[in-house]
Amino acid sequence: MTLLVHTFVHDEHGDRRLLDDPDDGSDMAGFESSRTKLWGSEYARALGARFFPDLADGDLCVQPRDVGDFLAECELLRTHTAQLAAHSGYRDDYVAARLANITGAALRARSVGGGVLVW
Repeated sequence: MTLLVHTFVHDEHGDRRLLDDPDDGSDMAGFESSRTKLWGSEYARALGARFFPDLADGDLCVQPRDVGDFLAECELLRTHTAQLAAHSGYRDDYVAARLANITGAALRARSVGGGVLVW
């Protein structure tokens, strides 16, 4: 299984509606094991991550009001890509690419007033 990242908006009934995925495959957020080994790791927590660690226990749903803070967290993790890779056992380019996909979804969410789902 793999983790996927999607941008969503709330419809007129308040239900979440996923937007279409980009055609380039940038909806990949990692292997299922990335939940605990990478995004929810003690190292990510020690860096100050507060959204990503939710993946260790379930899915991550960033509400539209929190997207700005989530983007700041993405930037924080981006500056520590090599260390995240070393602590998780994944390659640097793997971590960087998956984080870029997640950041891209968050940027799309910000542009449409939506949120981010990693599941």
